[in-house]
Amino acid sequence: MGKAPLRVCVTGAAGQIGYSLLFQLAEGNVFGPDQPLVLLLLDIQPCLPALDGVVMELRDCALPLIQEVVGTADPLVAFKDIDAAFLVGAMPRREGMERKDLLAANVKIFKQQGEAIDKVAKKSVKVLVVGNPANTNALICAKYAPSIPRANFSAMTRLDQNRSQAQIAAKLGVPNSAVRNCIIWGNHSSTQYPDVAHAEAEVNGTWTPVPKAVGDDQYLKGEFITTVQKRGAAIIAARKLSSAMSAAKAACDHMHDWFAGTPAGRWVSMGVVSDGSYGTPEGIVYSFPVNITDGAWKIVQGLSVDEFARGKMDATAKELCEEREEAIAACA
Repeated sequence: MGKAPLRVCVTGAAGQIGYSLLFQLAEGNVFGPDQPLVLLLLDIQPCLPALDGVVMELRDCALPLIQEVVGTADPLVAFKDIDAAFLVGAMPRREGMERKDLLAANVKIFKQQGEAIDKVAKKSVKVLVVGNPANTNALICAKYAPSIPRANFSAMTRLDQNRSQAQIAAKLGVPNSAVRNCIIWGNHSSTQYPDVAHAEAEVNGTWTPVPKAVGDDQYLKGEFITTVQKRGAAIIAARKLSSAMSAAKAACDHMHDWFAGTPAGRWVSMGVVSDGSYGTPEGIVYSFPVNITDGAWKIVQGLSVDEFARGKMDATAKELCEEREEAIAACA
C-alpha cells in the first residue's frame, strides 16, 4: 500500500507566488518524492478564470504525485480536511496606502479564513501565513480558529533567513550551503533584526563564527542588516514586481522543515506565538530560531543577547504589539 495523500491548500493560488510554489509542491520538494498530494487551490471570484488555467497546467504536467487538483473560491471547500495550508493570498499594498490600511484590509481576510479552517480543517493542520503583514495575519488567523492549537500557526520569515544566508555567503565567497544558523528576530517588516552573531560559515574546511569569518563588525551591524531589511523593496524597484520565486522557495523550505524536522545542530527562523522567550511580549507572533522534531517546533534557548541586539529585538516587538492592537480593533 502506498502512502495516503496529503491534502494541501494554497490560497492566492492564481498569483505570482502561487505559480512558483505549486510546481515545487507537485514535484515532491516539500513533503517528499513519494508523498501523494491532493491540491486545493483557493482564490477570489474575479481570479477564477486565471485559476482554471493554473489547474489545467498542473494537470498537463502529468506529475505522478498529484492525485487531484481542485480550484475554488469557497474557503469551506478549500480547507476541508486539509493537512497543511499555505496562506499566500492577501491584498497587496497599493500606492498611497499606509501600512495600517493594509493591515486593516488583510486581517479581515485572515479572520474569515481562520473561522473556515476552524470549522472544516483537520485539528492537526499546519498553517503557514505568507500574505503580509504575515506575523499579525497569523495571529488573527489563530485567534479565530480556537479549536486548533496556536502552535499550528506560523508566519514566514524564512525568506529573510535565506536572504541573510545568501548575503553572508556572497560576502565570504562561499556557497550558500556553507552558512548556517542565521536568525531573524521579530516581524517580517523593515524592523526585523537579521542576526548572525550565532551563525557559522565553513571557510577553508572549518566551521567558523560568522563575525570572526567576516571580520567587519561595522558591516554586520550596518549594511548587512539594512540590505536584508530592504531586500523586498529593492526587488520591487528592479523588476517592478514583488518577490515571487524566492518567496515561494522560502515557503517550501519552511513547510518542508516543519514536517521533516531540522538537522542536529541547526535551527531555522519561524514566526510563532511568543511564550515570552528572550524577553519578548507574550502572545504576539514573533520570529525566533527554532528546532523542529516530529512536526513540533521548539524555540532555541540560551543564546546570548547583547545590548545592540536587545535594542533591535525590542523595536520589532514594539511594532508587533502596535499591529496586534490595530488588528484586534479592525476585527471588532
